[in-house]
Amino acid sequence: MHLNWTALGQVAAVSVGVTVAVVVVFALGVLGLARLEGAREHPGGTSAMGLGQAALCFLTCAAVVAYGIYLIVPHFHPGR
Repeated sequence: MHLNWTALGQVAAVSVGVTVAVVVVFALGVLGLARLEGAREHPGGTSAMGLGQAALCFLTCAAVVAYGIYLIVPHFHPGR
């Protein structure tokens, strides 16, 4: 039995990289929600910016999760 260690290392590196990226984007989404709450406590703040940041970050996280599910579930790959 032969293991392709290079391919295994590439898969591990990409997995760790994507995981860190998703966690950072999710944290930025939480930061956007905190800015939204801060703007509500102090009148005159821009709540739209925090809401937009949170929405964009959470939609990005959802898209990454949906793509991962698409890659894993063979039913979504017609013709195979």
